[in-house]
Amino acid sequence: MALQQRLQHNFSEPELLVQALTHRSHSARHNERLEFLGDSVLNLAVAQLLFRRLGDVPEGDLSRARAGLVRQDTLFRLAVSLDLPAAILLGEGEIRSGGHRRPSILADALEAVIGAMFMDAGYATAEAFVLRLFADLNISPGVAVSEKDPKTALQEWLQGRRMRLPVYRVVGTVGAAHQQTFDVECEVTELRLSERGIGPSRRAGEQLAAAAVLVQLKARFP
Repeated sequence: MALQQRLQHNFSEPELLVQALTHRSHSARHNERLEFLGDSVLNLAVAQLLFRRLGDVPEGDLSRARAGLVRQDTLFRLAVSLDLPAAILLGEGEIRSGGHRRPSILADALEAVIGAMFMDAGYATAEAFVLRLFADLNISPGVAVSEKDPKTALQEWLQGRRMRLPVYRVVGTVGAAHQQTFDVECEVTELRLSERGIGPSRRAGEQLAAAAVLVQLKARFP
């Protein structure tokens, strides 16, 4: 399975990975219990990483740094980098509403994959996977507040290469007026690259679309 290659782990119980990728809209045997487990494994692995990496940084700063690293936006970007949108199993309604690009669904699925890996091979294997995931991210006491938002990071990346700014457009909305989600496309015309993000506001959708574009740029221009 291509995903197992990207995860760098061959499951001895492949059904665990299938369950981790199954949203509750698709099947009664869904990923929420594995997500619960993976959330704990992820937090422990990141806490250990920060404890080792940041020396004598006080507990409060460690907690803020951990919160910055395990927030939904970060997990969404990591999930996209693993191409989880292509592997997630959704019900028809979620598919129609763009659930394969919904940040909460993808972040939860990534946590479920971590939980599945823990169940399949133990903590050491799951921890090693988390360390690979976070290897290229900013690890510092101020990560929770200092990390640039995706739109700013994308704008600076393009300006640094004298390219035109990205174009954002709303391609669809879903839900009642008081509870809409916005499907936003971010297009970098010079690179013929576009990605979409779905969020509870236009701004949130733009940020998530920009984050997805940054993932693609990182893959193209390492």
